[in-house]
Amino acid sequence: MGCNHDCSSCSSGCKENSPQDLHEPLNKYSRVKKVIGVVSGKGGVGKSLVTSMLAVTMNRMGKSTAVLDADITGPSIPKAFGRTQRCMGSDEGIIPVETETGIKIMSINLLLENETDPVVWRSPMITGTVKQFWTDVVWGEIDYMFVDMPPGTGDVPLTVFQSIPLDGIVVVASPQELVGMIVEKAVKMANMMSVPVLGLVENMSYFSCPDCGKKHSVFGESHIDEIAEKYGTKVLAKLPIDSELAKSVDNGRVEFFEGGYLDEAAQMLDC
Repeated sequence: MGCNHDCSSCSSGCKENSPQDLHEPLNKYSRVKKVIGVVSGKGGVGKSLVTSMLAVTMNRMGKSTAVLDADITGPSIPKAFGRTQRCMGSDEGIIPVETETGIKIMSINLLLENETDPVVWRSPMITGTVKQFWTDVVWGEIDYMFVDMPPGTGDVPLTVFQSIPLDGIVVVASPQELVGMIVEKAVKMANMMSVPVLGLVENMSYFSCPDCGKKHSVFGESHIDEIAEKYGTKVLAKLPIDSELAKSVDNGRVEFFEGGYLDEAAQMLDC
């Protein structure tokens, strides 16, 4: 009551009792305008695929984009972009690898001697590495950074929410009703952390018959619209099962896939 917002002349102690800002400082040679986390309640729903495609789509729109791969024990971003070289360092910090079209990426696989080496680390070391990808990597001037987060609501996603100043998250799901329940967990976690849910993306939503063009709901009817309405957010896209897209990712050529499945989603995020 009667607060004049001048903490220096106040003895109430509310400043000390207010929530502490745990965000880590960005590398001083970097400037990132917008950071979007891509999350999923469980693994195997195409989170890394959506992350890669959002970065590619934004890049095609003329935005400088980057991907921070926070999935330390299951990194797949370098594979999607066909990058195998190791990151280099300088006096300014770690230099991220650039893809053929100029997207900057940072992943643990770009630091390992062999990309198939497992990361057998305990949680403190994993979370510390995620923080270093934000504080020690020389990102330069970036319009949109997409953070590929590990699935679930455990320690590493919590570290990302607390350590990196996210402007919002995109939740990736598949059509099964069970996954719908898991999506709600991810949405509720974002709400608890006061991070906006920018929208939902449903992967493997349908299959279009190449002969008749009819859409088939291979994994059951979608519930994504109901969930979006329940939590006051929107459905950004419904991605089909597309063997050509899968082949592009497997061959490290995701940035040259011609489908524009996330064009509208990128335009909605670019506001």
